[in-house]
Amino acid sequence: MPTAVRNVLSSGITHVVFAFIAMGSWAFFANSSHAMPKPAVAALVQGTLSACITLFMKRTLDLLSAQWLGAKSLYLPPLLVCGASLGLLVLLHILAGTPEPLRTIALPFAIATTYAISYNLSLWRGKESHG
Repeated sequence: MPTAVRNVLSSGITHVVFAFIAMGSWAFFANSSHAMPKPAVAALVQGTLSACITLFMKRTLDLLSAQWLGAKSLYLPPLLVCGASLGLLVLLHILAGTPEPLRTIALPFAIATTYAISYNLSLWRGKESHG
């Protein structure tokens, strides 16, 4: 793979933009049975939240994982990060008047949770093998 392509694909900005477009599009689809501008507002809210969560999740997992040893570093970081993400998603979609908040949140939250657990597991295994 050419270096320029690898750099773009590994860029944090690429991940944030992708999260905004993909999860914003999902939110639009999940709310498409409602009159405009409801689907567009849901898409903007979810896209923005997904971009922000993507930006901060890895950094937060890195910081939290370093705070504990053993089993606590395996389960607490993703639990805290995912709990905070879910609370923020629910609160902001309710405040925005998203007509289908659970449908809107389900896919982005499932993807974020899978990422958080997988990434944190890799951090934990790295710590366990070195310590």
